[in-house]
Amino acid sequence: MSARSIITARQARLGTELRKLRERAGLSGREAARGMGFAETRISAVESARVGVSGERVRYLAGQYACDDTALIDALVAMADERGHGWWEEYRGLVPSGYLDLAELENKAAHLSTFQTMHVPGLLQTEEHIQAVFGASVPKLSEEQIERRTEFRLRRQETLGADQAVPYRALIHEAALRIKAADSKAARRQLLHILERSELPQVTVRVIPFEVDGFSGIAHPLVHAGGPVPQLDTVMVEGPHGGAFLDAEAQLARYRQALRQVEEAALGVIESRQFIHRLAQTM
Repeated sequence: MSARSIITARQARLGTELRKLRERAGLSGREAARGMGFAETRISAVESARVGVSGERVRYLAGQYACDDTALIDALVAMADERGHGWWEEYRGLVPSGYLDLAELENKAAHLSTFQTMHVPGLLQTEEHIQAVFGASVPKLSEEQIERRTEFRLRRQETLGADQAVPYRALIHEAALRIKAADSKAARRQLLHILERSELPQVTVRVIPFEVDGFSGIAHPLVHAGGPVPQLDTVMVEGPHGGAFLDAEAQLARYRQALRQVEEAALGVIESRQFIHRLAQTM
């Protein structure tokens, strides 16, 4: 099989999980290759996602690694057997590759959670809010770049309106709700839009107000995407230079706990809607 010219975050994740299975079995790449009659370079290429792997081969590897977690194996097989390209691939070369990985992550997730301190979650932003955010980018983006990125984010939002939309939980700090990306009128429309989207049965919006005592929160915005099994969860942590995708067991445990702490500080669903409505009236 020829080497891939482009490796997506999802393809890399499959390779990472196969490496984890091998390491749990106590096998080096050389030992695994020798036991299965493969070239050592083939094991390395599969685990680094430089080449693809079939679902049938995934089952074979899992058997050789003495993995008896049927749910995990089935999920990995499904990942390996995925064919075709998602809508996001239409934008490759037009928007940063990290945008494509995030769209794929959202599209494949069993459930989604986000915590935001400075910006309204991307899946809940109005078009004018999106344009204002990209318009303020440093370095300055061209009109065409702003248009493409706005269009891409709006396409991502279709995930929430799909017939089989995944459960979406947004934990938003009051600071993010108060920031005016454009002007007061646009900010009010943005708040009303959040209220409208929160009426979708799969969408939950909760607010962390300034007045909460003892809340230090999480230092950075994040997205938690649930996999078909907990081992395949992913956390994307946003930073000044883009998002980092985390999947180590300790990292996942840390951010699950952090989100639980944020939820404990957040207002209830009804109280959050009332809070956003009152805030909108002041804009």
